[in-house]
Amino acid sequence: QNNVYHLSSTLATARLHFMMKYLHFFHKQLALWWHHFFLLWSVTHGQTRYSIPEELERGSVVGNLAKDLGLGLSEIFDRKMRVASEADEQYFTVDAGKGELVVNDRIDREALCGQSASCVLPLQVVIENPLQLHRIEVEIRDVNDNAPSFLKSDHIIEIAESTVVGVRFPLESAEDPDVGTNGLKTYTLSKDDCFVLKVKEIENGRKIPELVLNKSLDREKKTIHNLFLTAVDGGNPVKSGTSKIAITVLDNNDNVPIFENNLYKVAVQENSANGSFVITTKATDIDEGANGEIEYSLGIHTPPSVLSLFRIDSETGDIYLKKQLDHEDQTSYRIDISAKDKGLPRMEGHCSVQVDVLDINDNAPEIVMTSKPTSVPEDSRSGTVVALLKVRDLDSGDNSKVTLQLPKGSPFTLKPSFSNNYALVTNGALDRERFSEYNIEITATDSGSPPLSSKKIIPVSITDVNDNPPVFTQSSYNVYLKENGVPGSILFSVSASDLDHGENAKLSYSILDSKVQDVSVSSYVYINSDNGSIYSMHSFDYEKLKVFQIQVQAKDQGSPSLSSNATVHVFILDQNDNAPSVIYPSSAALGSLSHQRMPRSAKAGHLVTKVTAVDADSGHNAWISYKLAEATDASLFTVNQYTGEVRTKRAVYEQDDSSQRLLIEIKDDGEPVQSSTVTVSILLEDGLHEKTGRITLYLILSLASVSVLSLVTFLILAVKCIRSSTSSGSCCMRRSDCDDYKNPNRNLQIQLNSDGPIKYVEVLGGDMLSQSQSFRSCMSPMSEYSDFTLIKPSSTTDFKEVISVLDASLPDSTWTFENNGIPRPEVAGALVASFLSLVEYNTRTDSLQHPGGTKTELVVGNLAKDLGLGLSEIFDRKLRVASEAGKQYFTVDAGKGELVVNDRIDREALCGQSASCVLPLQVVIENPLHLHRIEVEIRDINDNSPIFSNEERSLKIADLTLQGARYPL
Repeated sequence: QNNVYHLSSTLATARLHFMMKYLHFFHKQLALWWHHFFLLWSVTHGQTRYSIPEELERGSVVGNLAKDLGLGLSEIFDRKMRVASEADEQYFTVDAGKGELVVNDRIDREALCGQSASCVLPLQVVIENPLQLHRIEVEIRDVNDNAPSFLKSDHIIEIAESTVVGVRFPLESAEDPDVGTNGLKTYTLSKDDCFVLKVKEIENGRKIPELVLNKSLDREKKTIHNLFLTAVDGGNPVKSGTSKIAITVLDNNDNVPIFENNLYKVAVQENSANGSFVITTKATDIDEGANGEIEYSLGIHTPPSVLSLFRIDSETGDIYLKKQLDHEDQTSYRIDISAKDKGLPRMEGHCSVQVDVLDINDNAPEIVMTSKPTSVPEDSRSGTVVALLKVRDLDSGDNSKVTLQLPKGSPFTLKPSFSNNYALVTNGALDRERFSEYNIEITATDSGSPPLSSKKIIPVSITDVNDNPPVFTQSSYNVYLKENGVPGSILFSVSASDLDHGENAKLSYSILDSKVQDVSVSSYVYINSDNGSIYSMHSFDYEKLKVFQIQVQAKDQGSPSLSSNATVHVFILDQNDNAPSVIYPSSAALGSLSHQRMPRSAKAGHLVTKVTAVDADSGHNAWISYKLAEATDASLFTVNQYTGEVRTKRAVYEQDDSSQRLLIEIKDDGEPVQSSTVTVSILLEDGLHEKTGRITLYLILSLASVSVLSLVTFLILAVKCIRSSTSSGSCCMRRSDCDDYKNPNRNLQIQLNSDGPIKYVEVLGGDMLSQSQSFRSCMSPMSEYSDFTLIKPSSTTDFKEVISVLDASLPDSTWTFENNGIPRPEVAGALVASFLSLVEYNTRTDSLQHPGGTKTELVVGNLAKDLGLGLSEIFDRKLRVASEAGKQYFTVDAGKGELVVNDRIDREALCGQSASCVLPLQVVIENPLHLHRIEVEIRDINDNSPIFSNEERSLKIADLTLQGARYPL
């Protein structure tokens, strides 16, 4: 029998085990079917939904997000798929390698959703190129990870022995944070003959345990009943919590207090002050004496959260607030009120109070970033996503309706997606050079009364693209270089800047290939590619090369690279590096001795010969003087310092040697002085006689006439120039005077002084074939004396007059004048005539009165109108002014042609106590070149009050001083 029983038991156990496995498998398949059903239903409705249990380990797979959204694995990277949680914490992330949605952090359903029956975490899936926003939901299923618990582990109940059977006594409820089947399921009571347990379910599904008297009590038999109340949940495995109940049997008090209403309802605004009255509850007890005196209190199963908010007057039953309510925390409260009499035993009645919290607009909207802002390239297209955000308002109704606003003129806009979610996108062109970073201030305003608002600043960095070419500090540069410099020395440094950033702003310099006298410019100079310094390859010779141009290019390192060019004008300055060379006597010039014959009958002043020399240099370096260095008889001959004429100082004596040898030294006026010598041998012969006759008289008369005419001419010219310089400041030479002297084989260069205001003009050039030379004088508007300048031959065949104004106060001062060819014989006259000019300087003096102590941008006068210029000519002819003072007090408004004040003018600082205060200005107009002199008279205004040198002064006067005595102060 034992074996049969054991076999039957084994078969039954196996059958039961099989049935359990089958039921478990069926349960899993059923759950899986329902999961797929709900997932398919969600997709059908345009939304993906996953369901997972809480407390999953980090890295657990939720679902294949890429597959559910119809994306390939390559699109995950290309379209930058990412998820953003609407919760404060990012519980999920995307596995970029598999496209799966995985758990990123611990998920506690009770902390997230409390007692809510459903717990769903909404997520945003962002896919770019093009922008797509998907909403998915992850349902967090509850697991039985919490056991029911009681607020108190021990509870004492006093019950009169006369209490009738069937009376109920509410017990403390247990709390279980889990929900659904894992939540609190039922209560059990330890066995006792007098008591049974009933479980009552109230409106919100909450289970209240009640102790029911099942049998009359007999205090004499048993004074205390000890019971154990156990709360059990419905989880698997089952969890429970226990509370001990001690029931004391009391003597008779047979009437309980009764409330007027079983349920009281009241509405309270959430901003009600502490101590505010809420409602009055009232109960009555028909007993007399202490058994009928009622004491009110909050029910024993009132949650701690309610106890912290409300209090009740134990005598009146009035309920008051202990602190302000918050509609956002809880919209309604249910308070259990207990009324006990003072009899023995104390009888207790109960009621409930429902307090509804009315919402007011006391919460400002909150802007929450659901993704961090990204850097945006400055060439981004309109609509590029910068950041994702959502807005929320804890209020309800209209108080929770929020609108967002961006600052006016912002190149960004907000694109709504769904449920108060927005994408911050670009809405216009970006320029990193203007704004490298934006602090975008978003204002959120709700619809309450009064409306509340909040602001959030989102920093957005703009990344650079190469959209700006390098810019030189000047479009052209003028460099003045002395000839015979050391090869390899630095000539000049150019500088450019680029508004871009990083590699896009890193510059390299180079010289563009061009020709200088049919030779590549790279054979003359080279440039440091890093800093723009230009170096010479060899020394320069002014006599061979006077001016040339260099095209410099600055290129950045961007992709594609950008570049810009600048022109460097190099002017070679003359040095005294050439000694005078002898032209006549020609034999001396060739290195042999020059032989001259002279009659012994020659008188004093007899012209023996004339030494002629030239200097390849220019200016003062080419001024030549002659000197008799050695002679056989120094008393017999003399040499003219300026002309080189060799004449006799006295008559020839019979005892003078017939052979005379002269050593003549020729020096220039440069620094250091260069010189050369020529030896002249003179033979004194008796047979030679000076020619006499009428021709001598005619020659004397002609020379005298020419001398007188020349003297008168120069005197008139000098007087005219002096008057012009003191009155109108005009130059004594005019271009119009030499219009008849033109030659296509002439290259003339006019050079002004560079040490301040224009004082002299140097004219260089001429006809190589004519071999003519002359000195000419010019009085500039600011000249104090005439300066003679040698005009030397030029080998240039094509004519182009280049006027180079070397004045630091006159930038961009190079003008070119085209000239038509005229027969060559007229050139010599143009070069020799010292009173004819190559450039017309039409200058005049305009007196403009101007008050002293003025501020900038004040109009002095209409300069263009006064000079007869149209507004278009101001730009075309580059009208500008240069002050002769150290400071530029005036400038020209190019748009109106007006002379305006550029800096503060203080008459006292400029002219002191002088009765007249005049500021002279030079006006420069190009194409053709004109120089005008204007004067601005500075009138005095009363801008200074009288002051004493000493604020106090002591005088000592004797008491015997007579009346009328005077004391200077």
